[in-house]
Amino acid sequence: MEIEKLLDELYSYSMHGIKLGLENIKTLCKEMGEPQKDYKVIHVAGTNGKGSTSTTIETILLEAGYRVGKYTSPHILKFNERIRANGQDITDEDIVKYYQLVKDIVAKTGLRPTFFEMTTAMMFKYFSDLKLDYVVLETGMGGRFDATNVCEADICVITNVGLDHIEYLGDTIYKIAKEKAGIIKNCPKVIVADSNPEFLKAISEEKAEIINVLEKYKDARMKLDFKKFVTRIEIGEESYDFSLFGDYQFKNFLTAYEVVTELGIDREIIKKACKKVVWQCRFERYFEKPLVILDGAHNEDGMRELCKIIEQGYRSDEVVIITSILKDKDVKHMLKLMRKISDNIIFTSLEDNPRGTTGEKILEQLEDKRGCLVENDMKKAYEIAKNLNKKIIVVCGSFYTLSKFKEEIDG
Repeated sequence: MEIEKLLDELYSYSMHGIKLGLENIKTLCKEMGEPQKDYKVIHVAGTNGKGSTSTTIETILLEAGYRVGKYTSPHILKFNERIRANGQDITDEDIVKYYQLVKDIVAKTGLRPTFFEMTTAMMFKYFSDLKLDYVVLETGMGGRFDATNVCEADICVITNVGLDHIEYLGDTIYKIAKEKAGIIKNCPKVIVADSNPEFLKAISEEKAEIINVLEKYKDARMKLDFKKFVTRIEIGEESYDFSLFGDYQFKNFLTAYEVVTELGIDREIIKKACKKVVWQCRFERYFEKPLVILDGAHNEDGMRELCKIIEQGYRSDEVVIITSILKDKDVKHMLKLMRKISDNIIFTSLEDNPRGTTGEKILEQLEDKRGCLVENDMKKAYEIAKNLNKKIIVVCGSFYTLSKFKEEIDG
């Protein structure tokens, strides 16, 4: 089957919606011989920072010589990005192979799995066949009833909790944290990077030792280097140049650092590896002249962290933003944050996405419209941004916006 046709078929499982529960994935794994038990699992949940933390752990373990898999979502350009083994995306051929395997089981059992359940089952078996040492496993949503939670983790990570996906996970920090804490189960240790009392209360109700990196490394220091675009981190006498840039990456580094320290990884290996971490669309420098930054700030917390970085390096009259925001996000608050860091915002469209909308509808929700305009064509929006001759162009608001930018503007 041609890969595009196959992926269309795989995406069609999205029509089954989001189902929180483990029945389907348990059946799929049982039929495949329980592949999720064939490697050590580092299970990562949280509202923000999962991807950066997971990728940092992956990079350090690879540098240490281990065979490592990583499972993340969403992808930016290609489905293959979701399933990585030994630093490489899964090939189209292996997507075909493992999709067919899972599809046959679905036909045999009469299950009606979701897209995420299908993908998770494919991943578990693929990693098992490769005989990996470690798998860094990012939850899709929540934790307790997330399809990834059919495994038993050796170390659990819960980066933080914000009010996201409240229609599925609950409408308070405590309720959402309680769902995410469902990944802990029999895991002896959980590493967190959040000091919210409601969050900590929910985590403490599970039977695991909590290591809060904000407490443990409270004397650690961080400085952003706007010349080299690295996050310089000092822990005691040791210094680390972290290739992921931003205040929020400090917490992500500390979380990953604690995980690999628990696994006995040497500090010199950590120092080498942290310079090599690549995670696209997290303050990613896409062009140098003009400086174009792509950042997946897709909710209020993410936008706040992006604005914190920009404020340290640029005045608002030096910044132009290209953005589109999904309609199920807190659009008004995200716009208020953007307005503080930029005198010029160009709103574009994600109309082709069921959760998206037009630039006009987003602009309507902005109180102060001075210096703002709508251009639903991404190429034209970029040309307008360039012609404003600002120091920096920031593309943000949704991973779908970034994907569209990458597809239409050659890097």
